[in-house]
Amino acid sequence: QVQLVESGGGLVQPGGSLRLSCAAPGFNLDYQAIGWFRQVPGKEREGVSCISSSGSSTFYADSVKGRFTISKDNAKNTVYLQMNSLKPEDTAVYYCATDQPYGSSCLFGPMDPYGMDYWGKGTLVTVSS
Repeated sequence: QVQLVESGGGLVQPGGSLRLSCAAPGFNLDYQAIGWFRQVPGKEREGVSCISSSGSSTFYADSVKGRFTISKDNAKNTVYLQMNSLKPEDTAVYYCATDQPYGSSCLFGPMDPYGMDYWGKGTLVTVSS
């Protein structure tokens, strides 16, 4: 039943970096696009980034463009989100998600959380001094 598992969150100072991982035991990433979303209490869940099955196509929300980089290692069945130059406003629970059959909907902005069929439990990122 476990399809997606996030890890790598934690406490980091403004300007620092974290790398999040999304293990996808429920999917063959050779055929699956994966998206990252985040949510702050009291706010709607928002799309952050998405990567195609091959890794050749990506999407980034304007708020993270130039600071975050999404990548994947299909052999490890894992998607990564490298987060640099972190800001306090990046503080959120970060989720990876996908839809069936191939997850490609997240490649087209704006990313729609309601279009996702599968979610991890999330990993908390706190950016604070």
